[in-house]
Amino acid sequence: MSVSKPASREELKAYAKRQLGDPVIEVNVDPDQEEDVLELSLQFFQQYHFDGVEHIYLKHEVTAGDISNTYITLNDSIIGVERILPFDSRRRGIDLFDVRYQILINDLYSLQSTDMIYYFQVQRQLSLINQLLVGQKPIRFTKHQHRLHVDMDWESDTAIGEFLIVEAYKILDPDSYTDVYNDLYLKKYVTAQLKKVWGNNLKKFQGVQLPGGVTLNGQIIYDEAVEEIKELETDIDSRYQLPVDFFQA
Repeated sequence: MSVSKPASREELKAYAKRQLGDPVIEVNVDPDQEEDVLELSLQFFQQYHFDGVEHIYLKHEVTAGDISNTYITLNDSIIGVERILPFDSRRRGIDLFDVRYQILINDLYSLQSTDMIYYFQVQRQLSLINQLLVGQKPIRFTKHQHRLHVDMDWESDTAIGEFLIVEAYKILDPDSYTDVYNDLYLKKYVTAQLKKVWGNNLKKFQGVQLPGGVTLNGQIIYDEAVEEIKELETDIDSRYQLPVDFFQA
């Protein structure tokens, strides 16, 4: 792997130090501080950048414990939940009296010879009626407890062995998908954060003169880093976050 294309934690930290002048200039940062910077940057990237997560549909089999708790426990890699996909647990099979089934069985024969505009309009109307009268199951997701609370009558609305389909966002594990370490935004952000720590370390030696007449000025390095971080974090709001989804079908 090219040194300019990091594919691991160590390579990304080394890349950031080179951007700050290493090894020509000694970057006075402790290895533990480097690790702290990388972890902070990864958390920020995964929380706010659309390339730090993946949109998934998670299948969960209902257990007796879920019904007793009235919540399900999700993997700690899940950082956000959109919704539980609509379901009607009172139907265990095909309902002959279901409106959708009756429309389908009566109109299917003619769909090959006519357009589907009427069928599409009816389906949209049924979807709207269902949304207004039934709606989706209210949910509450507690990220740090990894619990997805579903506000419904668990005893009657679901049963042991049934499946809930959860629309969620999952963190991309950079150790499994190493291309994450080479993300342009992440590289810039790690470098800026490392520069801030470096400047903060040097501020404690402000005015100390090195051999050759060089004077340390950590405040300037620190201030530059703070400004760079501010610009990057402002940029992520307008360019790298997923748009807010106001309407769902």
